[in-house]
Amino acid sequence: MKERRERVKGRVQGGKDMTQGEPFKLILWFSIPLLLGNIFQQFYSMVDTIIVGKILGTQALAAVGTTGPLNFLVLGFASGITSGFAVLVAQRFGAGDHSGMKKAVAAAVELALGFTIVLTLAATLGTKGLLRMINTPEDIFRQAYEYIVVIFGGMFTMMLYNILACFLRAIGDSKTPLYFLIISSVLNIVLDLVFIINFDMGVAGAAWATVVSQGVSGVLCFIYMMKKYPMMHLSKNDFKADKWMYGRHLFIGLPMAFQFSITAIGTVILQGALNLFGSTAIAAYTAACKVEQLVTQPALSFGVTMANYSGQNLGADRIDRIKEGVTKCSILTLIFAVFASLILIFFGEPLTKLFIDGNQPEVIETSMIYLRICAMFFPFLNLIFVYRNMLQGVGKSFMPLMAGVFELIARAVVSFTLPGLLGFAGICLAGPIAWMAAAIPLGITYFIEIKKMMKDWKLRFVP
Repeated sequence: MKERRERVKGRVQGGKDMTQGEPFKLILWFSIPLLLGNIFQQFYSMVDTIIVGKILGTQALAAVGTTGPLNFLVLGFASGITSGFAVLVAQRFGAGDHSGMKKAVAAAVELALGFTIVLTLAATLGTKGLLRMINTPEDIFRQAYEYIVVIFGGMFTMMLYNILACFLRAIGDSKTPLYFLIISSVLNIVLDLVFIINFDMGVAGAAWATVVSQGVSGVLCFIYMMKKYPMMHLSKNDFKADKWMYGRHLFIGLPMAFQFSITAIGTVILQGALNLFGSTAIAAYTAACKVEQLVTQPALSFGVTMANYSGQNLGADRIDRIKEGVTKCSILTLIFAVFASLILIFFGEPLTKLFIDGNQPEVIETSMIYLRICAMFFPFLNLIFVYRNMLQGVGKSFMPLMAGVFELIARAVVSFTLPGLLGFAGICLAGPIAWMAAAIPLGITYFIEIKKMMKDWKLRFVP
């Protein structure tokens, strides 16, 4: 225990130390900027959808909506791997290892650059094939392609912001990414209107607005990080990291990336089943998903917090704090799950109308079928974020990856069975069943792993 205290005293300066202080307050206050950032991110995504739906019409909304699973498949992989690369940075920061942290950052930058090039080329060249694979209706195919090919081509801007934001959060700074995301959100709205209305660029204009605004937030993050955190300044020597460090990044990052992509494959399969119901059902599903994503942002924020909190405390050998933090975060996220469910049940219809042009009762009612079904299963979804991110934060990546496999299997089984039996309601049940398929094994794994970790920790530190 004395050795651990000495390492705490030597921790690098700057950032936010999450290894000391009351866990509940730390988790809550770290999560608030993340939540606001996620809400703003959803806000400008919603504005994209509102502008497209209101100005360009239902077919354009369906075109953008049908690309959602493909977007998640490719960009989800990219987001997962950047999050994974930040885990080792958080662990080195928590351990007070300044030199090791800089080498971890340098190795992550090199790996992220390589993945960006490969993903951009593969996604842009394969876009038409992917759209055909998910049965994209011919009446919206051209617009869907025009939108998603721009998003894929501008992937480097998303990667730039994500990797820098993950580094900042790894050292405990969750506020700065929020500030630049707010700037990006406002810029995205302005560019949406300019590109779609003034330049008449159609759905491609919404995509370009997203790419440009993300690029601006990434550049601002870089400038701020260089000025505010000297400990993040890298030298040539930092780029000579041990092979172990590259391997460790990939060991943590690839399962996180594949977990996102495996889950996304399930949504791609589901989208293929949904597309058979036509553009009206696609538009309703798209609008409902936007509402659902908005009310589930607290759970996502708590998840990101737990990854950084667990990583720092693992580096500082505070397994007791990890257990306490997970318990309190689980209580918080279940409270928010109930709150989110009530919002969908009582306010789902007016929220859905934000995305629909004119009086279209069929689209509204179809959207509400989805929202009413999903609202009942939010506790499972919210706990996924807590358990999965805690396990990833301490380097236990296997079960989070397998949970993604379980989600994929569940969505695939539902997609090929229930829509034929229950119609659109069968589509709506795919998500909730997948959430249960992932949450249960993740919860069991967490309790097994934390018991082992606590036993080892007590042997080493408790007199």
